[in-house]
Amino acid sequence: MELLEEPAEVLEEFAAGDLNAFESLFRQYQREVYGWIVRIVRDPAAAEDLTIETFWRIHRAHARFDPRCSFGAWARRIATNVAIDFLKSARVREVPLDPKLPAQPPSTWGGANPAIQREVRERAHLAFNQLPAKLRLVATLSLIEDVPHREIGEALNLSTAAVKSRLFRAIRMLRKKLANLDTSHD
Repeated sequence: MELLEEPAEVLEEFAAGDLNAFESLFRQYQREVYGWIVRIVRDPAAAEDLTIETFWRIHRAHARFDPRCSFGAWARRIATNVAIDFLKSARVREVPLDPKLPAQPPSTWGGANPAIQREVRERAHLAFNQLPAKLRLVATLSLIEDVPHREIGEALNLSTAAVKSRLFRAIRMLRKKLANLDTSHD
């Protein structure tokens, strides 16, 4: 969230529970919070609901906000926690295939047979969604969304080294899950 921070008095009023200050911050950060969440959960409809949940949590936690700190960073942390809760929940049993996946995977993924290509994509997608939520979050932001490790660390309140460690573990788990993927059908 690269927006300029609100004036200190708005942040102080928000922390004191002023509804107008909250509404001002909501208007300024709603789009960025939604964008962050949709990058994590990969579902625009769910991201809309989670954005509302995030701002509900922000409103309830107003007294814990330190007006000397960045509201954007604080909002992103709360949005990340809401998204992680969603990823852990039973609501994420069947996640649709990622539209960014190529329609025709490389020929090494089952030759020219479209049925095998689809099966490989589905199995890879399933393996990705079976990652623990915290690893899936880091893998999604780093590998799919290309978010810098530093930015992921700020959102998760982790060091860059911890982000890299989680990403390494996620990749290792994916490799293990996909190692038995049989693409020798013809």
